[in-house]
Amino acid sequence: MVDSILGIDIAKLKFDVALLKNNKYKSKILKNNSKGFEELLAWLKEKDVQSLHVCLEATGIYGEALSCYLADKGFMVSVVNPAQITGFAQSELSRTKTDKADAKLIARYCQAMKPTVWQPLPQHIRELQGWVKRLEALQSMYREESNRLEVAQPAIKSCIQEVCEMFAKKIEEVKKNIREHIESHPDLRIQKNLLETIPGVGEATIAQMLSFIGTTKRFENARQLAAFVGLNPRQHESGSSVRGRSRLSKTGSSSLRKALYMPAISAKRYNPVIKAFCERLQKAGKPKMLIIGAAMRKLLHIIYGVLKTGKPFDANWQTILPQS
Repeated sequence: MVDSILGIDIAKLKFDVALLKNNKYKSKILKNNSKGFEELLAWLKEKDVQSLHVCLEATGIYGEALSCYLADKGFMVSVVNPAQITGFAQSELSRTKTDKADAKLIARYCQAMKPTVWQPLPQHIRELQGWVKRLEALQSMYREESNRLEVAQPAIKSCIQEVCEMFAKKIEEVKKNIREHIESHPDLRIQKNLLETIPGVGEATIAQMLSFIGTTKRFENARQLAAFVGLNPRQHESGSSVRGRSRLSKTGSSSLRKALYMPAISAKRYNPVIKAFCERLQKAGKPKMLIIGAAMRKLLHIIYGVLKTGKPFDANWQTILPQS
């Protein structure tokens, strides 16, 4: 039985907490670093917290370290979609918007909705995720410098060229580290070999899938994974007269959506299952971007099926796409 609830509003450099115990709030602001995490533990002990349910929004990298730290300490931790908190605030007709008020709001949401407990990924998958994110950052910086090189004055081109070469070297080093990390862990290596059998899925996509999905055990079915990535369709209907076009929800992981875009384009040409699927949509007169979104979702379903069953891709084996 949980006797206390902790709502956390996370930011880059600090986080606000609201401890809800015996229907009373205690608030505190802490630094978003290891020292702040330790101070939080000491503060909770001081408040005589026996059992605790922690809740915070899924806000990307800022909350990852704190979420893992608290989960590793044995606390119940829920990491929820910010849209859910926003919806809850609207249901309360809440008008106050401060970090302290948001932490209290998250605590009330946790008390009322009792969100699912979040499980951190295993350490070796967290490390892979770190390498993949580092690769993304280096590639982004390389593109920026390359763009500057194209329009730079001749006098500074050599300087920019040196930076580009440095980034290119680091990118190759990180790619090598990712390959070695996957090969050194049997579970990742087996999954990588399975994903390589899917036409359209290459090395970069495999690293993204393995690092951010972690394990299919986190998802009951392919639809749940699609919702996690933000590739589930969102209907827009109201009454009998409004029938808007279905769109992707885009409420999940933007990194995974980006990682699936180019593989889906490739799969439209070379993956027989997705090629036939897209041709049917095209004949039905569906817009180009809708078809690409549907191809991304279908490819993700195939990835889920291959990993879930532990069997290589087979274009003739339709049960590889579990829908339920």
